[in-house]
Amino acid sequence: MPTYEFRAPDGSVIERIYKISEVPDAVTLEDGSVATRIISGGAGLLFKGSGFYITDYGKDGKKDQRPASSSETKSDTKSE
Repeated sequence: MPTYEFRAPDGSVIERIYKISEVPDAVTLEDGSVATRIISGGAGLLFKGSGFYITDYGKDGKKDQRPASSSETKSDTKSE
């Protein structure tokens, strides 16, 4: 279950766990005050390192990135 953040009137942030289908817009605290839900942008997605996109997803389509070995070419010529 995800954690949601609520801001109390005094400025403090409270975290509560709710099901996605049951998230309230505000919660009543023990002292009777109402804390409103904070909507955050979430965590950013970072791509670090050179070649991440090329080796993992292939920028040029479904081209094979492995170098051809000599044993594969010999077996191909014999089978023809």
